[in-house]
Formats: sequence, structure tokens, C-alpha cells
Amino acid sequence: MKIFSIVLLFISAFLSLKHGWDAFQPANAQQAQMMAELGISKAIMPYFGIFSILIGLMLFFPQTFLLSNVLHAVTIVLIMALSLNAGNYKMALMEIPFLAMPLVMIWLKYPFKS
Repeated sequence: MKIFSIVLLFISAFLSLKHGWDAFQPANAQQAQMMAELGISKAIMPYFGIFSILIGLMLFFPQTFLLSNVLHAVTIVLIMALSLNAGNYKMALMEIPFLAMPLVMIWLKYPFKS
């Protein structure tokens, strides 16, 4: 179980850092169309990038682990809500496994005892 937790931690941190870094790169046509569809402007992308990088780094510190996962989950729910608002149900459904990741990490770190 501990190995699974560590693997999940590194995957989540890698994805956060990668998405954060990608926010500073020029968007290709498909990414630009997706951002426009969601109502996200190019001017706000660097802020999302910094936010994503901070979330990825916060995962490695026990004091900020819970906050990082909650912020990650909230960000994914925001993306899902914007997708549903735009009528893009496929994108919202694709985000479900990514929403499960921070929630599973919280559960593994703080299991509920019955």
C-alpha cells in the first residue's frame, strides 16, 4: 500500500509540474480552441501555471499535503464545471480519474477509521 501511495504521489506531482510548465509554453491550435471553449484567456494561463507548480511542490511537504490535494481537486472540479458549462461532456468525463487521484491520496494518508 505504501508503494502505491508513493507512486501516486510522484505521478500527481509530475502531472502538476508538467501542466504548470506547459502553461508557459505557446498553445497549439487544439489547446487554444479548448481554452477559448472553456472561457480561459491567454493572459490568465501563467497564473494557472504558477498555481499548478505550487500545488505539485506542496505535495512533498507533510504540512501542506492535505491543502495541496484539496486545491488540486477543486481545480479539477472547476475544469469540469467549465466543461459542462461549455457543453463539452466528454472533457468533463475525462477529468474524473484525475479528480479521483487527489481524493485517493487523501484517503490513503488519512484513512477513516470505523
